[in-house]
Amino acid sequence: MPPPDIAWAYPLLLKTHLGLVMTSVGLFAVRALAALQGQPWPMRPGWRRTSEVIDSALLTAGASLWWLLQLNPLHTPWLGLKLGLLVVYIALGVVAMRSTASTLVRALCLLAALLCVAFMASIALARHPLGWWAP
Repeated sequence: MPPPDIAWAYPLLLKTHLGLVMTSVGLFAVRALAALQGQPWPMRPGWRRTSEVIDSALLTAGASLWWLLQLNPLHTPWLGLKLGLLVVYIALGVVAMRSTASTLVRALCLLAALLCVAFMASIALARHPLGWWAP
């Protein structure tokens, strides 16, 4: 738990983080589905910048939670795995949004990215590297 003098910030940061996760993943899913249908708007600068701003705020909220809870991803297995899966999620998302890949590959990457983020959420909720498979 956070030190008592800043414990008031934890609920606010947690709710902010969760809201940004839902916003980020929701926007990604909508943009990727539209891109799969060949619509041009998901790759327009305004939408890309919006995603970047949301993701930057999400990273800031997440890092603030690590600091507040004094977590170290190198010593906290569930957090380390969650961050590793974040890299996988980003890579899958990049492929899902690229028009150079086939529609099938992009659709499979979108599905895999969404499954990856669901597993990341289960890891965070369980605070265990096995997530929904935790004992």
